[in-house]
Formats: sequence, C-alpha cells, structure tokens
Amino acid sequence: MKALVIKQPGEAHIETIPNPIQRNGELLLKVRMVGLCGSDLNSFRGRNPLVTFPRIPGHEVAATIVSSHNTDPALHAGANVAVYPYTNCGKCASCRRGRPNACQFNQTLGVQRDGALTEFIVMPRENLYVADLTLKELCLVEPLTVGFHAVARGRVKADDVVAVFGCGGVGLGAIAAASAGGALTICVDVDDHKLELAQKAGGAHTIQSAREPLHEKLLEFTDGRGPDVIIEAVGTPQTFRAAVEEVAFTGRVVYIGYAKEAISYETRLLVQKELDVLGSRNALPADFRAVMKILEEHRFPVDEAISSIVSLDEAPDALRSWSESPAKVRKIMVHLH
Repeated sequence: MKALVIKQPGEAHIETIPNPIQRNGELLLKVRMVGLCGSDLNSFRGRNPLVTFPRIPGHEVAATIVSSHNTDPALHAGANVAVYPYTNCGKCASCRRGRPNACQFNQTLGVQRDGALTEFIVMPRENLYVADLTLKELCLVEPLTVGFHAVARGRVKADDVVAVFGCGGVGLGAIAAASAGGALTICVDVDDHKLELAQKAGGAHTIQSAREPLHEKLLEFTDGRGPDVIIEAVGTPQTFRAAVEEVAFTGRVVYIGYAKEAISYETRLLVQKELDVLGSRNALPADFRAVMKILEEHRFPVDEAISSIVSLDEAPDALRSWSESPAKVRKIMVHLH
C-alpha cells in the first residue's frame, strides 16, 4: 500500500510499504482523510524533538471500518470513525490517576510511531469513535479535542471571561469549548483571517495583538480585572509570560503550546495573584464526545477552517509549500479514498 514518508527533515515522498497486520482486538481501517497540523509541519521541518526518521505522519484521522471482530454493533464494517491517536501504558502515575492522555509512555500516531497517512491502518476498538459526521468533520475531531481538554483543565464556567492566545486549530477548539459552555471568550492573534474564523467559532471579542495594545484591550473587555482564564496556544516566551501577567488575580493559566527555549518568569506574580498554572496535553474520551456533539449540532465553521484538500500523491508538495509559506495555511486535509 502507499504511504507518505518523511525520510529526513524537508524530504517527503510517496512510498510503498507492507500492509498492516491485524491482531487480536484490533480493527482494520481504510483511511479516508487525514488532517495536517502544526506538529506535522514541525516534523517535516525537523523541529519536533519527539520524531525520529523515517516517519509516516498523520494523527487527525477519518476512517472506515473494513473488518471487525468486535461485539459492539456500532463498530461494524462500513462505519465511519474518528480515531483516538494516543496510547497509554495503564501503569504510570498519570494512568493510575485516570489521566491516560498524559501517559508517561504515550506514543501518538505520526509522532513517536508511524501515523495514518497511508491507505490502511489497524487500531484497537477502544480508540474508535463512531459519529454521524462528514469525513471533514471526523478529521477535525482530534485537533479540536486538544482545545476542549484545555478548557476542562481550566475549569471554565459560564460566568468566566476566557482569553485564548493563538487562534490556530487548537486555539479554535478552546474558543468553541469555552463559548459553548457560556463563557465570554476573547480571541488574540496577529492574523486577521484567524481572528475572523475565531469569531465564527464563538469568540465574542478579538484583539489583533500586532496592531492593538494587548494589556489595555484585555482590561477594556474585563472591566479592568483581566481574564479569569487565559489559555496559551502559541508557544512563545512572550505569550507564556503575557499569560501570567495579564490573567486576573486568583485566575487560571492553561498552557497547551510549549516554548522551544527556557523562559524566565516574574515569580512574584504567581504568588501575589495566587494563580493556578496548568499544563494541558492531548485529550480524554470525554473531550472527543464533547467535540462530536458540537459538530453534530453544526456549531463550528468546518469549511472555513480548511485551507485545502489534496490527494495523497499531492501531499508531499503541499507540505513543502506550507513550510515555505506557513502563514497562508489554516488546515490542509489529505483525501485518500
């Protein structure tokens, strides 16, 4: 079968690889569509420290069950599914606390192990979610869950004001989740098109931080208090520091992105404001169910979130073009079948 293989940084080709072997408890899936995100771009560029080469990318997956040895009638041959792309060991501290999304030994499809940019894959039945969604919608489930999980980590309530730094795919998930829960959401980015999309995802206010003063605008939208929750989905030293500086006293800061360098803090702010500073990684099954509900209710701008849909054969060129002009791309999807 055919697969997209990143041979080394900056070099991706379509190759022929062996068909997958279906083991006990696994279902054979025909991969229908795969979304590419910023982590895939970083893998292609050689900037993802978790990736070794050669590597098949792809963890945002819409697939169709080909064959099933499963007693769950929902997981029948022909059913379309979204894929939970993480593994968990069941024994580490995270797993023992019921938080397998942060498993110490997690292997995400397309990152620590080969991913789904190939014609067929096998997956355990517990990693599959059936929903009455289009292929594009199924493909968006996983990236949106990461933002939904961050909102859950931040304990966002309906009377909160939430600022989301970064309105890419993950940030859009956080905006959609916070807004769906009744919170007033402020969307912060340097890209006008991303801010327009953020409003369609439920954002109440926008701040174009390349042109507008972040501090003053946040105070304006929060009656001088600052946001109750700030979700950081950029991953730069500036936005990491700004989250702590701008959040309200006794507020919550949730980091999804991570900076590629050490960051110095004014630690006085952590203590003086008595902040909750939280990390957020991957997502839980509850986040998948919440996202699928939002999509089934047509409460997310699916078509506007996608830049282009390409074939598997076109995917290497799409990655190269994206790497050369990253600001022009929102979301690339690869259609396989």
